[in-house]
Amino acid sequence: MLKRFRAIGPGALAAAAFIGPGTVTTATLAGARFGYGLAWALVFATIAAIILQEMAARLGVVARRGLGEAVMERLAATPVLKWSAAALIIAALFVGNAAYEGGNIAGAVLGVEAALPDFLSKPLIAAIITGLAGTVLFFGGYRFIEKALITVVAIMTLAFASALAIIGPDWFALFNGALTPSLPRGSLPIVLALIGTTIVPYNLFLHAATARKRWSGPDDLGEARFDARFSIGIGGAVSVLVLSTAAASLFGAGQTISNTADMARQLEPAFGAGATYLLALGLFAAGLSSAITAPLAAGFAAAELFGFSNATSSTSFRLAAGAVLATGALAAITGARPVEIILFAQIANGALLPVIALFLLYAANNKRLLGRHANGTLANTAGVAVVLITIMLGLRGVLRAVGIW
Repeated sequence: MLKRFRAIGPGALAAAAFIGPGTVTTATLAGARFGYGLAWALVFATIAAIILQEMAARLGVVARRGLGEAVMERLAATPVLKWSAAALIIAALFVGNAAYEGGNIAGAVLGVEAALPDFLSKPLIAAIITGLAGTVLFFGGYRFIEKALITVVAIMTLAFASALAIIGPDWFALFNGALTPSLPRGSLPIVLALIGTTIVPYNLFLHAATARKRWSGPDDLGEARFDARFSIGIGGAVSVLVLSTAAASLFGAGQTISNTADMARQLEPAFGAGATYLLALGLFAAGLSSAITAPLAAGFAAAELFGFSNATSSTSFRLAAGAVLATGALAAITGARPVEIILFAQIANGALLPVIALFLLYAANNKRLLGRHANGTLANTAGVAVVLITIMLGLRGVLRAVGIW
């Protein structure tokens, strides 16, 4: 068992990627508005994410392919489709991550401001966080990045769990909400957002690439599967902790909040400074983890699409990852919101998610790539169900971006 826990790595990177400010904020709003009633959506989203992320890990470990590389190989005979797919991936992962990176850094800034409101100016805090993320990305090898993000995930988990323990949840209501699906009036957009912030396209690219780096072949598949299931499960648990904290402290209180930093500040009168500091620490860790993983995923995807080295120390990889980090830093430091770019990124990600989910399901059934490790009946049944959900999420993302939904 200890050997299994030593195998934790790529799955933790995926967990660190999806527990960003967007997920934390959405879970906070879900708990504040609907109590524990939407916890089931996070349980479902976590199981669905495990199914897809395990397929991505299998592709990296057994087939020795990154997801972008596998797409390019499969479409090589049809140049129009090949380069159309490459353009969509670049738009969603590179442009999209660059657009969202500002929000990741800004989320970490909110965490600092919630704990230390008069510490430093917002631009200076953003610059420091950018420097910290850049140091991890550019001056540490892959294993250093992996260990750093595992540490950040552990900090997030402990911070949110401790805050919830201080507040004291209604355990019966929590378990009931986690196991009993319900859709209170007005909750459908929040439900879809909870699922959509957990199942994200760039995580599939990140997981396949890092699993290939971490493990050497099919003999390591057991470790890779344990890592995916355990780490993504922990990520889902963190989201449930955030939702539960909001439900226990804010549901029915008539208070208006827009993010987790608001919740952290409002907890101090009733629960003391400890709860505020813990939530602020969790939000900071969530922002920092995503500020590291978004450029990392973009670097891996660019390496696979354009055929350069995927070593994190290579010049090409650093340029690709650095462009994403620098764009986000500029937005966070100046306070700019590149609305048109974000809109474009939302459309691209909404279109990419079902396409990649379908391709991943196809690849997981390809015995030429995976041999005896290809999907069985149970995996295919679960995979088809998840793909249908991603199609709905992708359509919702596109419609929402153009103002229809």
